[in-house]
Amino acid sequence: MGLVLGALTVAAVGVILGGIVQGLVPLPVRLASLGLLAGAVLLRELGLIRLPVPENARLVPEHVLERGRALGGIQFGFEMGTGMRTYSPSAQPHLVLAAVLLMLPWDGALAAGAGFAAARWIMAAASIGHSEDGGWSDLWQIHARLLAAATAIATVGSLAWGLWPR
Repeated sequence: MGLVLGALTVAAVGVILGGIVQGLVPLPVRLASLGLLAGAVLLRELGLIRLPVPENARLVPEHVLERGRALGGIQFGFEMGTGMRTYSPSAQPHLVLAAVLLMLPWDGALAAGAGFAAARWIMAAASIGHSEDGGWSDLWQIHARLLAAATAIATVGSLAWGLWPR
């Protein structure tokens, strides 16, 4: 629940700011900017170029969990759902946020927020079945290049499909 609330909060703020950006910046400029960003993110995720990713490289503090199972869990999820208080190994969430600001209508932005929350949840849920002695991390490292490429292609493809005029 906290993941969804955090991600939808970011999406809502993005919709408000995006309304301003989309009202002031001409469509060709917004499309070109998003296309350049998508190309850069795709090249980065494929490992062809190195670009730093903006991140707040710190974990949610443990005292958050001391607030109780329900409230602490919701706050922890909210902070993870915003993406503002965590490590960011991928540039894909940044690309989706840029799409929210530059192109997406409010319903697309809410769908993007829900998708971000679902992706965060899937990663946490998938790691539960592995031991704490590196099983999940080792497995991730073995397949990191393939997973990064596949998810980047899916992200860019989804944005292109959603923005393609019909």
